[in-house]
Amino acid sequence: MIRLAFFVLLACISLFASQPKVLEVQIQGAISPASAHHLQSAHAKAREIDAQALLVKLDTPGGLVSSMREMIQTITNSSLPVIVYVYPKGAHAASAGTYLLYASHVAAMAQGTNLGAATPVSLMPQNETNTSASGTLEKKALSDAAAYIRSLAQMRDRNISWAEEAVQEAKSLSAQEALRAGVIEFVAEDVEDLLAQLDGKRIKVLSKEVVLRTENAERITYEADWKTKFLSVITNPNIAYLFILVAIYGIFFELMNPGGIFPGVLGAISGVVAMYALNMLPFNYAGLLLIFFGIAFMVLEMFVAGFGVLGIGGAVAFALGSVLLFDAHTLGTGISLPLIIAFSLVSLGFFIFVLRLFLRSRSALIISGAEQMVGAQAEVVALLKDGYRVRCHGEMWHASCQEKLDVGEKAEVVSLEGLVLILKPKKE
Repeated sequence: MIRLAFFVLLACISLFASQPKVLEVQIQGAISPASAHHLQSAHAKAREIDAQALLVKLDTPGGLVSSMREMIQTITNSSLPVIVYVYPKGAHAASAGTYLLYASHVAAMAQGTNLGAATPVSLMPQNETNTSASGTLEKKALSDAAAYIRSLAQMRDRNISWAEEAVQEAKSLSAQEALRAGVIEFVAEDVEDLLAQLDGKRIKVLSKEVVLRTENAERITYEADWKTKFLSVITNPNIAYLFILVAIYGIFFELMNPGGIFPGVLGAISGVVAMYALNMLPFNYAGLLLIFFGIAFMVLEMFVAGFGVLGIGGAVAFALGSVLLFDAHTLGTGISLPLIIAFSLVSLGFFIFVLRLFLRSRSALIISGAEQMVGAQAEVVALLKDGYRVRCHGEMWHASCQEKLDVGEKAEVVSLEGLVLILKPKKE
């Protein structure tokens, strides 16, 4: 009896120890370098814990093609199954998200979700004077994107014709339509429902076949590490925009008031972070130049007497550059319009009014201190052994003079040595 109980205990321990694991990772928002790093880190963790599969819960409007391709390479070269699940209800896998679904070993969607609209968008502005060249570039980009998603569809044995339509005609499908069209394999209410449907499914991963055991699998959620969170913050167009402005203003204030230290340090750090963000995000050089020109025009407004043309023009250039800096269709999100309007108005008001007052205060006459005493008139009140006692600006001072002065005589202050006024006789 004891031996039987012992064997049952060992069997239970063995069963518990061999319980399959599924690592879950959330990819939400625009596809960016942070998304690619998050997926790579999650994939490495899944391999480390010997997970049965990596479940990617996806909700994205699209994003950067370069980051999307990095993620697809991670998926297609994975040694364990990667399940992409458009979740929760109301989520979508537009543009780059459609490619990720096609690249996955298993594609699934929740009810109330959609995918599609995978037409690539160029960041370069349209050139009306050279429509043939821009049209050729668009055709090349469209052909490349269609071939890419077609190859993914062939690799995963999914609907090829609709994949091309999603790219060339920007078509979209609901979850049930995608299931009927053979774009995805499953429609599930939630993660538990999906794992139950996946149990026992045979999947080809690289050169081998894997049987999923997911119905009672242990679910482990993978949280983003500090680097992913940092990349996610600075690659947000609004945050990158703020870092650019802080860098510009910080360095400007340091130049206006040398020795302030804090504005210069803050501006330098923000500048480095802004350059790092711009290195990862595609941006429009014309937009960045317009922001610099706009600030320069608003600064010139302080020095040039006019009717505010430079200031207004600078504010317009600043706002236009901010709008053009990042393309929302390419990144999946752009700079908030209220943020642009607020910074444009604040910058215009600040440069025209606040800094003009600052410059006036610096050029105003000195009304106190040693410099103010030079040239002032002093009246001799008494003769002393080592000089004179004089009245200057209503105050009594010790004074000396190379020439002889009499009581009541007026003299002019030449300089100040310590607390002693150096005088010279005042010429009538």
